[in-house]
Amino acid sequence: MKRFATGLLLLATVIFLVSRWWEVNDGPAWIGYIRATAEAGMVGALADWFAVTALFRRPLGLPIPHTAIIPTKKDMIGDSLGDFVGENFLAEDVVRDKLARVQVSQRVGAWIGQEANASRITAELATAARGVVTVLRDEDVQEVIEQILVPKLLERPIGPPLGTVLEGVLADGSHLRLVDLVCDRAYDWVTANHDMVLRVVHERAPSWSPRFVDDLIADRVYLEVQNFAWNVKTDPEHPLRKAVDRFLVEFATDLQRDPETIERAERIKFQIVGHPDVQKFIGQAWSTVKGMILDAAADPSSALRNRVRDGFIALGTRLSNDTELRDKVDGWLADAAGYVVRHYRAEITTLITDTVERWDAEETSRKVELQVGRDLQFIRINGTVVGALAGLVIYTVGQLAFGS
Repeated sequence: MKRFATGLLLLATVIFLVSRWWEVNDGPAWIGYIRATAEAGMVGALADWFAVTALFRRPLGLPIPHTAIIPTKKDMIGDSLGDFVGENFLAEDVVRDKLARVQVSQRVGAWIGQEANASRITAELATAARGVVTVLRDEDVQEVIEQILVPKLLERPIGPPLGTVLEGVLADGSHLRLVDLVCDRAYDWVTANHDMVLRVVHERAPSWSPRFVDDLIADRVYLEVQNFAWNVKTDPEHPLRKAVDRFLVEFATDLQRDPETIERAERIKFQIVGHPDVQKFIGQAWSTVKGMILDAAADPSSALRNRVRDGFIALGTRLSNDTELRDKVDGWLADAAGYVVRHYRAEITTLITDTVERWDAEETSRKVELQVGRDLQFIRINGTVVGALAGLVIYTVGQLAFGS
């Protein structure tokens, strides 16, 4: 583009010289129009060449004021660009409006709700997990477990947090399934151990008691126990179930507030942690967990990877269908983005200003010229053409107004 623009200047110069020579040597009248056109084209080309060149360097190396604007004003341009971006792109209301129109949660939900995409995310997470686990040194992790995590566990009372967790479980009613399971197993055990009841009755019966009497008593005891276990199993309002609930509630409260119960929990905790088998497990914990993670991450069909994938699919489906959840997620994202731009906008724009400041002035000018210089050369081309046309018009008007 530079060659083309310069070629037009040279063409206008040649035409001007030829036409001027012809004009002073008694050329035809119309040659003056060509000479005026070429002359004005030269002026326009030179003026716009100066304007374009002055942006990037000093024309002809001359120290003309207000030239080489980009090299000399590089830092100022960087500061202005940073301020412009900060005020117009990193304003909190702009960021919030953009996030609201983008609908991030809905797009993410639609994307991760597809099985192929969920599998891809799971595979990437598995690769990352393998990398992290592989990089970690076993002895370092083991040292953290033994010297940091275990002492922290021992120094903090375990009763209050356990009581809080148990209280939450009881409030949600999550324990009822466990109670149902225990009742079911108790009934099954009683049903399957009729012979044990007979044996116990026979062993505890007086030696003078007839055998058939012992059998009758044993059968009666067995039936009563079985009926009791059945009633506990089938009646959600059974007094025993209520008693268990009351006991658990009181126990949760005692774990949080009763000094004696808290102390007992502490003694049990120290007994468990100090047990040789537990100490051995702690010593081997990381190796065990590491092996499990590596095996699960390496196997595309492992239960862990399938659950993670299914979890992503379920999350994506819910994000796509649950308007309330999407609004919550979008609100969290908007709040997070607002907080970032509100508190760290200056640091973000500093990335622009500091980067520009580190650039070499001449290199910066060259890079900018390479990016936009092609379009700027059209200014020179247009200057040549427009100047030539303007010169032709001016000369023609002059000839019509004052010519002989």
